[in-house]
Amino acid sequence: MNFAQLPSVDVAAVPADALVLDVREDDEWAAGHVEGALHVPMSDFVARFGEVTEAVEDGRRAYVMCRVGGRSAQVTQYLVQQGIDAVNVDGGMQAWNGAGRPMVTDNGTPAFVL
Repeated sequence: MNFAQLPSVDVAAVPADALVLDVREDDEWAAGHVEGALHVPMSDFVARFGEVTEAVEDGRRAYVMCRVGGRSAQVTQYLVQQGIDAVNVDGGMQAWNGAGRPMVTDNGTPAFVL
């Protein structure tokens, strides 16, 4: 599978109650993220794969997101190869922020995309 065939969606198509899988690193997550997202940094992904499979075990679709879409495309490709319903969120957190979708921080400071 090449990235051209990768299932992907626009940020506007991500449901409010979606399972968002954020694969950015800790400093990026701390700057701002989607409320309720599952944070599994790409660097920890293989070690923490069980958390991902648990989150999608009821057949939920995973909306995979990074900063602009490159890392999440790689993770989406891996998930699809494992038989998991996953889609890459086009444009990542930059597009999410640009579309005015809500972001939060764990410490209450104003959220931004790092």
